Amino acid sequence: MEHFVVSARKYRPQTFKDVVGQQAITNTLANAIAHNHLAQALLFTGPRGVGKTTCARILAKMINQDGTESPDEDFAFNIFELDAASNNSVDDIRNLIDQVRIPPQVGTYKVYIIDEVHMLSTSAFNAFLKTLEEPPKHAIFILATTEKHKIIPTILSRCQIFDFKRITVTDAKDYLKYIAEQEGVNADEDALQIIAQKADGAMRDALSIYDRVVSFSGKDLTRQAVTENLNVLDYDTYMQVTDLLLDNNIPQLLVLFNDILSNGFDGHHFIAGLASHFRDLLVCKDQRTIQLLEVGEQTKARYFEQSQKTSQQFLLQAIDLANECDLKYKSSRNQRLLVELCLMQIASVTFDGEKKNSSPKIVPASHFEQPAKSISKEEKSIIRNNEYGQNDTAPKEAQQPSVENRTENDTCAPEATPASQEYFSNEVPNTSEEKEEKTEEEQETTKIQPPNSELSKPATDTEVKRERVSGLSLASIRKKKELEAQVKDKAPERETVMTGKFTETQLQAAWDDYVHKLKKRGEKILASILETDLPTLKNENEIHIELPAESMKIDLERGQHKLMGFLKTRLKNTTISLVIDVNESTAKKFVFTPIEKYNKLKEKNPLLDKLRTTFDLDV
Repeated sequence: MEHFVVSARKYRPQTFKDVVGQQAITNTLANAIAHNHLAQALLFTGPRGVGKTTCARILAKMINQDGTESPDEDFAFNIFELDAASNNSVDDIRNLIDQVRIPPQVGTYKVYIIDEVHMLSTSAFNAFLKTLEEPPKHAIFILATTEKHKIIPTILSRCQIFDFKRITVTDAKDYLKYIAEQEGVNADEDALQIIAQKADGAMRDALSIYDRVVSFSGKDLTRQAVTENLNVLDYDTYMQVTDLLLDNNIPQLLVLFNDILSNGFDGHHFIAGLASHFRDLLVCKDQRTIQLLEVGEQTKARYFEQSQKTSQQFLLQAIDLANECDLKYKSSRNQRLLVELCLMQIASVTFDGEKKNSSPKIVPASHFEQPAKSISKEEKSIIRNNEYGQNDTAPKEAQQPSVENRTENDTCAPEATPASQEYFSNEVPNTSEEKEEKTEEEQETTKIQPPNSELSKPATDTEVKRERVSGLSLASIRKKKELEAQVKDKAPERETVMTGKFTETQLQAAWDDYVHKLKKRGEKILASILETDLPTLKNENEIHIELPAESMKIDLERGQHKLMGFLKTRLKNTTISLVIDVNESTAKKFVFTPIEKYNKLKEKNPLLDKLRTTFDLDV
């Protein structure tokens, strides 16, 4: 049986031209060798399987070639490979430094390739610094690592750094296609595409996956064989899921998801792949971004065909829902239900079954709107008799409107005038609760207004019944507003002028009384604003108060009407006015330290200082 050599070793590049996906680095190294500009220390960094060690071996071989050696010469005696993962101590580095001093027997340079150099200890790094900075002219060091951030800065500053990038999917697929042709394997382009995507930028991983799949399928490498062997969800599954989402077929969608879970796939992997599939469909919507889709030409055509069935709005909402499900997956207790709920939400994005029935569920008020009809006395009498089951006149209690009907429908009588209150008080006396609800300043303000001769005349029963309207229609609401406007027009336009004399002390006393009433009613914000400054009297009728902030002025202006009504009644002067000034420099000072609190208290009571000195107290 012939010994099998894996593809990663069998097809390892022997020249810089064979290296896949690192053209910038290989060209730089080749030019440095050609122009004799090669540094004494090189650092190759990058992800796994991208060609760091391979490029180091090719470089070590090329710098020793002078054209006289045989093509198969590998200069094995001049190339020393050291694994820093197992040789990371200071003694290992000292042995290496001792070997560096010996010149090569064959060739020009001795090349030391130290792999996984980030595994060296700090002491080993420090012991290596001097030799790395000033090595013998025949020694060249090539350091390789996958984690550059773990190397100390003093080592990085002495090396010429080359950053290797990930192998693109296209480059990996092309190289796999070349190997399949060399091996005589009939490989589908989509199959190689899946292998390249599964490798995640590592050429060595791609070759290992290729060997495993070829061992499974033989000389015919198909996409079905790759997906079955690698147990991956290909684009066929996601396209089928997308079709069901667009058709709003939730039952079949849940059955398909159950089959996916039964095949051993993880729900998190499925929802993440579905979001990527929606992204690929969104990329296919525009010709300028279709090049971002890293798939074969046949697959690209299928993606483009399905993208025409979807709208951009659907794809954006689907990506948002799938991404939200992806973020919540690990913290969810019922992860399967989370994914199923996400699928149902995406399937409902394009579902418009409820939107087709556009008939209103609520009948608008305009449907019942009818003009009010005037009813004569005789008709009203017949209606009342029928309601009470009598043929003669209705009882006296029924002839008069109830309290609820008067408050809602009888809008002809004014509510705020003493005459109207006196009229209604003859029919239904006010309860004790209604008397308590009326504030004191409103009662005092009402006393200022003189009785009106027209309004003091009680309305007749005929007028009340004529203006009564139903409270269940929009017409009644408009009628009520019109009656209120009429009552407002008939209200007294000016109040009785009082010009009583008062002093500033009387003003401040009335001011304090109003503040006390505000606190009693729970209006502490307005009370605190009024306590900010004492009012002063200027020009006999102007009350001035100074506030430290504009916001306090706005709050005071809102409650100014009730305040002035109270002051006008208490001071018996209706010509007074309130002037509010804002001076931010007089903002109230708040004390915080014990000394400041003591000084504040001492200002209010000077005897406090005598108490402290008498008993020798500390603050």
